Parts: sequence; C-alpha cells; structure tokens
Amino acid sequence: MGIKQSRERNLSMVMDFYEMTMSNGYFHNENRDARVAFDVFYRRNPDQAGYSIFAGLQQIIEYIEELHFSEEDIAYLREQQIFEEDFLKYLGDFKFTGDIYAFREGTIMYPNEPILTVIAPLIDAQLIETAILLQINHQSLIATKTKRIVKTAQGRGVSDFGARRAHNMDAAVYGARAAYIGGVGSTATVLAGQMFQIPVSGTMAHSWVMFYRDEFTAFKKYAECYPDNTVLLIDTYDVIKSGIPNAIRVAKEVLEPLGKRLKGVRIDSGDLAYLSKKARKLLDAAGLSDCKIVASNSLDEYTITSLLNQGAKIDSFGVGERLITSKSDPVFGAVYKISAVEENGRFEPRIKVSENVEKITNPGIKEVYRIFDESGKAVADMIAKKGEEIDFTKPVRYVDPIKPWKNRFFERCTGKVLQVPVFLNGVCVYPEESLKEIAEYVNKQLENEIWEEEQRLENPHNHYLDMTPDYYELKMGLLDEVRTQG
Repeated sequence: MGIKQSRERNLSMVMDFYEMTMSNGYFHNENRDARVAFDVFYRRNPDQAGYSIFAGLQQIIEYIEELHFSEEDIAYLREQQIFEEDFLKYLGDFKFTGDIYAFREGTIMYPNEPILTVIAPLIDAQLIETAILLQINHQSLIATKTKRIVKTAQGRGVSDFGARRAHNMDAAVYGARAAYIGGVGSTATVLAGQMFQIPVSGTMAHSWVMFYRDEFTAFKKYAECYPDNTVLLIDTYDVIKSGIPNAIRVAKEVLEPLGKRLKGVRIDSGDLAYLSKKARKLLDAAGLSDCKIVASNSLDEYTITSLLNQGAKIDSFGVGERLITSKSDPVFGAVYKISAVEENGRFEPRIKVSENVEKITNPGIKEVYRIFDESGKAVADMIAKKGEEIDFTKPVRYVDPIKPWKNRFFERCTGKVLQVPVFLNGVCVYPEESLKEIAEYVNKQLENEIWEEEQRLENPHNHYLDMTPDYYELKMGLLDEVRTQG
C-alpha cells in the first residue's frame, strides 16, 4: 500500500483554535462522556456539475489512528495561558474512542446528504472537525475536477502535471492521489507515485533543449539515454520549422538504427489545434504514424473540449494548474454540523435554522439509501431515520422535500445503504483498499449506475434527494418547534 506520509509527523494540531477552547469548556462544564453526532455534507457540486466524488477517507483514517498530543503540543497549549493543567493532562492521554461511518471512498455523492458521520464523546467529536474537513474538501474537489477533464478527453490519456502549480507540497502529493481517483493514468509527482503506487511519467523540460547549443543535439542526447521511451518536447523554438523536423531526424538517424521507434512528441505552447494537425501530417509523411502527440499548457475540460471540436490530432494530455487547483471553482465547501445529542441514553435530534433555506440542516442520526431501478440505474438518494425499516419488496412511499404535497412511490426498486462503519469504539474496521481499486469503483458507478444525463459537462440532470415520510415529519416537527420558540 506504500508509505504513509502522515506517520512521519504529528498532524494532531491541525485544527481551528476554537476546537480546543470549546473542548476545554466542555471538559469543565459538561459530561464529556456524553455522545454527540456530527454530519459532514456539502451544499453544491463544484463547476455546477451533476455529481461529486468522495475522496480523502484513507487520510482521515490515518489521522484518527495517529491522533495524539505530544509533549511539545501540550507545552505550546500551556503557553496560551487559558487552559488549566487538568485539561492539558487529559489531552496528554487522549485517544479517539468514538464511531465514524462514511461512504466508501470513491462513492459518487450529491449535495446535502451525510457523507460522513461521527458519533463520539463530545470532545472526541469536536477535536477532529478541521482535519476531516480539509481532507474531504481538498481531495473530493480535485477528484471531481479530474473526472470532468478525463471525460472530455474521450478515452485519450490524461496525466497529472500539476505539482509545481499546487498550493504547497501536500496539495501536490494528495492532489495527485485525488487525481488518480478521478481517472488520470499517471502523475509527474514522484512522491505521490512512491506513496500510492501511481504510475509516474515525465520526459524533458525546455531547459534540456536550451542547455545544448542546438535542438537536434538535445534531442539526440535524450534519445540515446532513453531509446525505449523517447518523447521529445518540440516547441522550444518553432514546432513546424524546427521541432518536428529535428524529431523526425532523430527518429531516422538515432532510433531506427537501434531498432527503436520515436514514442511521442509534446507541444506545450501555441495554437495546439493547428500545431497538432500540422505535426500529425509531417509525422505520418515520414512514416511515423505510430508516434503519439502529447499536449500540455493550461488545459482543462473546456479547452480540451474546444481542441477536440476543432479536430486537434492529440493523443494524450498533460494537465497541470487547472486540475491541481480546480481553478474554475476552487472551493468544495463541505461542512461539519451537529445533528444529535445524547440525553438520558437516547439521541435527541438537533437542527440548524437559517434565513438561507439551503443552510437549514437535516437533523438526527440517519441513513442514506441509494435507490436503483430495475436496470440498475440510480434514480435517487433517500434519507431515512437510523434503524427505520424499509421494505423494497413493496412500493416505498417517499417525500420530495421540494414538492412535499405530491404522493410518490419507488416501485420495483432496490436500495443500498451508503454509509459503512469506518471506526467502532475507536478501532478502524474499514477494509484497506488500493488506490487502483478506488479509481475502478468510481468508473464502475459512472459506467453502470449513474445516468449519463447527470454526467453532462453543462446543464446536468439534477439527482433527487428524497426523504422517507417519517424522516420528513421529524424535520418538519423540529422546524415547527423552532418557529414556536421564535
């Protein structure tokens, strides 16, 4: 499964300071063994997409398993002069003891459904908020963006070239992990390849060509070093007048006498559609029809779509800054909200109310069902109360919260509970998966279960999030209580 970067450093202090001040307050004023439930959900898909991809769970698992406060951490907190010694001693012995349920990593997900739920003692649940959110927000964003890019490539290879444009080293490494979940075939980031067994790829930069006195010599030297994998960067000076002729010359004078073929050329600037078409004609005329053309330079799903619509002769794409930063929509927006509090041995639901309707939360401990029709397509997701019995052998009545007056049923459908146990009583019970297995799971869902209309680049079909009648009544009842109190 590769090395785990988080084990080389203590990430336990990656939190907002209010998590520590609230935990201190709970420690001194409340029963810290009382359990609470928090849900992670998000309110909209980035880029106005029809779906998102759940990613980052493995790093959450690693964080929880390694969660502890070192002597240095305790000393730093003591320096803030607001925490008493009994609380600091408690932190020195701290270990997460709660439960976590989540979607399987790689699950296709939709707004306003709980993708991860923490049920844990009050302080346990509070201290892990930031670390959980940053993993989900970052990796889900990059995985989702990548899948959009890969889909528009229409079967052509896509490689992650984003490290040098990422926001920092971790963003490059874990962004590459998320990009592989989203469908790239390789990464240029070596540490990501080492940690996650992602195939690594890369050839030369313009500096290699510029180091030598002429372009042909640069190409010749490279081909002699890597005769089995020669891909030449042909836009340092002039693609048509210099780059392609010198690449063809190397293919004929250096590689073919060795019994080797020129594997590819890369264009990193200029009019990629025009240059790729001209390059293809010249390569074909030289008997190099098997030589691939790779394009890079500020690509994303929109530029790739435009290039292919123009008839560009590009075999694969190297995508960098706009993938690794999700430039067009760089905020995922998952939140962590309390949904229930244990009182007298039972969980009582909590709801957040807002003037903004989209910020009203779904209360209580619940389950999310994915509803499939007879063909195996996911027609909707449905929220139910935890433990609610649903008999799919009969028509299942549901409530559309947007149009609750309509009487609707799922007929001849099946349902699957999406959340699975990840931690129980502080012990990880989630089966370890390879990154390849996660990426394959994403593809399986998109190919077999998710409507093509939801995968459109623009104006995708809206996936329905329905509720069981019992759950809908629970939510409306709480809203009525709030209205009465108000």
